[in-house]
Amino acid sequence: MRIRIVDAFTDRPFAGNPAGVVLLPGGPEDTSPAGFPEDHWLQRVAAEVNLSETAFARPLPPGGEADWALRWFTPVAEVDLCGHATLATAHVLHTSGRATGTVRFATRSGVLTATAEADGTLAMDFPTSSLTPVPAPGGLAEALGAEVVSVQDTAAHIGDLLVELADERTVRGLAPDHPRLAALSDRGIIATAAAEDPGRGYDFVSRCFFPALGIDEDPVTGSAHTALAPFWSARLGRAELTGFQGGSRTGLVRTLLRGERTVLTGRAVTVIDGELLTGP
Repeated sequence: MRIRIVDAFTDRPFAGNPAGVVLLPGGPEDTSPAGFPEDHWLQRVAAEVNLSETAFARPLPPGGEADWALRWFTPVAEVDLCGHATLATAHVLHTSGRATGTVRFATRSGVLTATAEADGTLAMDFPTSSLTPVPAPGGLAEALGAEVVSVQDTAAHIGDLLVELADERTVRGLAPDHPRLAALSDRGIIATAAAEDPGRGYDFVSRCFFPALGIDEDPVTGSAHTALAPFWSARLGRAELTGFQGGSRTGLVRTLLRGERTVLTGRAVTVIDGELLTGP
């Protein structure tokens, strides 16, 4: 069984967000996402890969609402939505000849699509996160090491807190207390600010911290941009934006807000293509 490591939301190796991708076999008798290997095996593979997410995809029979069933695992837990590992999976399917045009994925968050564009990018259609202004939890500023401007709860959509900070310099310089952050959100913390110079090719910056899921910092988080897109589109008055994310590794995510759906667009590069020797 082949396993790939793909850098997502970047056009060059060793940047963006790396994800593991495993394409599982599927047969005509498989009619739902239930036909995966045992969860404990999927989780152990993800722990062995030890990246923020490893994606497992298996083909579905033709004629249904989706072409592939897709699941995502961090080193310690399964998650409901992951953007960069979806991008990585779509990249593998297109570069290996397993798919062309638009791929439809059956996931915990409904059917998601990824479409290959003429310029080589992949455009993914995701649900837009809801945003509810909330008071900053006690200890948030101390855990982040920065003063908080505003806080938005993304509720059941992704389960993160979106935290606005004063400026780009503050976001880039964060050195948070990860154990303290882990107790402040169901899933993670999205720290963001407006770009200091939009002429550099992006409109806002962000960094994402998920210590509760075994990920101190996720380099470039697609799912977070389903919340960042409506937040910054409302502030900047434009439906189409570009976000820059990351600390030591960085990447770009183009966002297009379409009401209840958000299109996330980026590139990906395969850096490792190998064999998984231990099967389920």
